[in-house]
Amino acid sequence: MNRLEHDGPLVIGGGLAGLSAALSAAPRPVLVVSPAPLLEAASSAWAQGGVAAALAPDDAPALHLRDTEAAGAGLVDHNAAEALTADGRSTVEWLASLGAPFDRTPAGDFAVSLEAAHSRARVARVGGDGAGRAILSALVASARAAPHITVWEGARLRALIQDAGGRVCGAVIEKDGALIEVIATAVVLATGGAGGLFGRTTTPVALKGEGMALAWAAGAEILDPEFVQFHPTAIDVGLDPMPLATEALRGDGARLIDADGRYLLGSEPDADLKARDIVARGVHAAVAEGRGAFLDARTAIGDHFPHAFPAVFAACMAAGLDPRVTPIPVAPAAHYHMGGIVADPDGRTSLPGLFAVGECAATGVHGANRLASNSLLEAAAFGRRTGRTAALEHSREAGVLTVSPVIDDLPPAAMAQLRAAMSADCGVVRDAQGLSRLIGLIDRLEAAHGASPALIAARLIAEAALARRESRGGHYRSDCPASAPLPEHTRLRRTASPVRAAA
Repeated sequence: MNRLEHDGPLVIGGGLAGLSAALSAAPRPVLVVSPAPLLEAASSAWAQGGVAAALAPDDAPALHLRDTEAAGAGLVDHNAAEALTADGRSTVEWLASLGAPFDRTPAGDFAVSLEAAHSRARVARVGGDGAGRAILSALVASARAAPHITVWEGARLRALIQDAGGRVCGAVIEKDGALIEVIATAVVLATGGAGGLFGRTTTPVALKGEGMALAWAAGAEILDPEFVQFHPTAIDVGLDPMPLATEALRGDGARLIDADGRYLLGSEPDADLKARDIVARGVHAAVAEGRGAFLDARTAIGDHFPHAFPAVFAACMAAGLDPRVTPIPVAPAAHYHMGGIVADPDGRTSLPGLFAVGECAATGVHGANRLASNSLLEAAAFGRRTGRTAALEHSREAGVLTVSPVIDDLPPAAMAQLRAAMSADCGVVRDAQGLSRLIGLIDRLEAAHGASPALIAARLIAEAALARRESRGGHYRSDCPASAPLPEHTRLRRTASPVRAAA
């Protein structure tokens, strides 16, 4: 195996979090590894809503913090969320300075929209529903022009490397079919979420929680992996991944109805703007009962659809559906992973030398249920902090290095079997019988194919879901529908069983 010595941070992931970290690590040399060409297969490029921040005159970071904590169902880390919301305006202004073309008011201020569970309109958008791609495009251009950044596209993480003291000091990268040991002063995991583990997802299917799995294998602490957010309005037209109908449609007045035109969640104007877990369960129930679920934008959006929400309009039209005249069939789909690698706002994990940021990290700002459009804010705000902090790392212990074993990926048929079971048994509604059945499948797949990162990630999610005998936020157990009196976190390490710790 070849070895490369890199005198600076190694960033794994080319999405918003990874590139924010890479840009902010200047002038230290940064090597960015992306499994696909930049702008492809990154969840941040697919985000439609925008960046949540207190930008309007009637808003304040304290109000944003209050809404974030309310959505998180008792498990939000107050200090981390306070740091995040305080950085809202400066983060949006930084992104704009890089060329992100946020929508503006006639007076030149940031235009903001309302999304579910926000008490104020505070989501800065681009072109209605094009925020993610437009923002990431600006960062990609900046990264390509930055003299301190080198990008390896078409390269992927296969294992972490540790020194004799356990410090993470590099990673095994697969590039052009060869394995390369990259030794670095710090490793920043910005590998994205785990939506690709589910058969029904709105995220790139390549994102299978592998960063979380490999960090766990190296001994890092994992927080609350059972908390997966299911977006209630994935467009249900038989595609994999499922196109997304942004929550901003409901913010602008679109309504959820069944096949007979009845409101799914009630006739009140804000009935469809409850927290995502509540709306997702309502949509799930309608689909499971055979009533169907549809997003009706005919009156609220109507003829404005093509220019107000061009991405959603294009996805509908490509499926032979005109949302100006026909309600959009929808179903819940895996959308965001609140759990992940324990990290603070500066990206530090429980392992020295290892940093994590973005969806693969669990900083505590999302708790049990992410507030809409906080993810892009977290990726950029904490990405900047992580890059600056990782750039200060310089040393590692001399001596023997430990390289985690590289396990082959699951064969396609086995991966398809796992994805179907994850959606069926670890989806919007869970119970002990289904979760036990899923864990049995994971056992059999591991016996046949080895403990691939995808299987490790799936096991972390499923076993934590089985151990959490309550319903909270994005985790709903039909056999344990009540919430425990005191919110507790799940904390996992490789050598330990699930541990409950008070929030």
